[in-house]
Amino acid sequence: MIQACNVTLRLGKRALFEDVNIKFTEGNCYGLIGANGAGKSTFLKILTGEIEPSKGEVVLTPGQRLSFLKQDHFKYDEFNVLDTVIMGNQRLYDIMKEKDAIYAKEDFTEEDGIHASELEGEFATLNGWEAESDAATLLNGLGIETDLHYSLMKDLNGGQKVKVLLAQALFGNPDILLLDEPTNHLDLDAIRWLEEFLINFENTVIVVSHDRYFLNKVCTHIADIDYAKIQLYAGNYDFWYESSQLMIKQMKEANKKKEEKIKELQEFIQRFSANASKSKQATSRKRALEKIELDDIKPSSRKYPYIDFRPQREIGNEVLTVEHLSKTIDGVKVLDDISFIINKEDKVAFVGSNTIATTTLFKILAGEMEPDEGSYKWGVTTSQSYFPKDNTKDFSGDEIIVDWLMQFSPEKDVTYVRGFLGRMLFSGEEGVKKVKVLSGGEKVRVMLSKMMIMASNVLIMDEPTNHLDMESITALNNGMIKFPGVVLFTSQDHQFIQTIANRIMELTPNGLIDKITTYDEYLDSDELARKRQILSVQEEENED
Repeated sequence: MIQACNVTLRLGKRALFEDVNIKFTEGNCYGLIGANGAGKSTFLKILTGEIEPSKGEVVLTPGQRLSFLKQDHFKYDEFNVLDTVIMGNQRLYDIMKEKDAIYAKEDFTEEDGIHASELEGEFATLNGWEAESDAATLLNGLGIETDLHYSLMKDLNGGQKVKVLLAQALFGNPDILLLDEPTNHLDLDAIRWLEEFLINFENTVIVVSHDRYFLNKVCTHIADIDYAKIQLYAGNYDFWYESSQLMIKQMKEANKKKEEKIKELQEFIQRFSANASKSKQATSRKRALEKIELDDIKPSSRKYPYIDFRPQREIGNEVLTVEHLSKTIDGVKVLDDISFIINKEDKVAFVGSNTIATTTLFKILAGEMEPDEGSYKWGVTTSQSYFPKDNTKDFSGDEIIVDWLMQFSPEKDVTYVRGFLGRMLFSGEEGVKKVKVLSGGEKVRVMLSKMMIMASNVLIMDEPTNHLDMESITALNNGMIKFPGVVLFTSQDHQFIQTIANRIMELTPNGLIDKITTYDEYLDSDELARKRQILSVQEEENED
């Protein structure tokens, strides 16, 4: 059990948290949600002791071990992968190293033997004999192959490091597990594995995530941060949303009835207060009026942008034809003889772990890269807008936001352009910020403003949900569902894919899987299982 008792945190004059009291108990998974800036990550750091509250305390059940997902990708560069995972239980790792040092002594004394025996007992209590196999199981589940387990962390790429650090947090069955955006940069297979792990995890979990499907799958409770308070709801994310909306509706209806009662009493008092025969009744109604209090209904601090992609021109029957497309990057063939045809009703999600292949394909289709072989042809009625995964070069200049967006606008009018920025929550002086100082989430919202203002009938979107808060993801999700044109996109957000896509493609080493289906049906399909089995067999044969 971990509990916050009267926790207050002030940043200058602003109270990020005010007298927060909340208890997290064993066997439950709590989704910690709130608008950007509400303090989700800060609250996790208060629970770990990394940040001291201005007032109040955090109480942890004595003897329990807390594990927190670390985001320092370079801290463990000189350690191998397995050791990095085992460091998730620091005491166990320290015992292992101390034992090794004692046994390596040339002048092994009786005192050393007694100490080693004590260490061996504690080592066994902490399941030390299973440590390496348990760490390997976690790594394999997250997609880190066995041949990397003894590699140094510095030799891994960014995505692999993320998985190792997640395995470190999960290692050793911690009593309390704190996870801040654990699905970031994970492929969909790793996310599904993590979902199953947390569903079966029997201790306490507190997780921050912008992935609605993930929260619905794993959470038993939602802890909602709003107005410096934390309100606890039983149930998953969808249940929280319905419950919170119902509560607001009921409070509004109750206030409406109270307002009607107030009006009725006021009219009676005004009419009969001077009437001697009715004075007692008027006085009684005055007392009744004084007792009526309207519920204080604060609007949520959450802000939803308005995303509406309206194509200037209706798309024709011929959209896109790709024939025998191939591309090699740094000696690796990332696209190999890819062919497909896109139709006017298609909203295609590109899924799977081969994100480099998808990004390369999108760059080619957007005209930012040339294929080595093959060709592609856009229909004459099409116009394309491209959302790149990496937008660094787009925002490297000194322009302010309004001027940057103006270059993509068909109307060179500041008020017209500011209207699109306003939809994306850039108001007033925010429009004169320089684009190079924008945060990750702000850059994404500016890119979406660009795509709306261009009014294209084909959207190519490479991980558009990265860096967005829950409210912006919901708005983008709804905007893409309503969009009447063609969409080619990729995302790690399960619900995003399931609700938008009517066609699924996956670029695999065995070629392109292309199915007209929903994402859930695709994941359950026999064809997918069969092709993955073929891939597994081929990999085993290659290893032999």
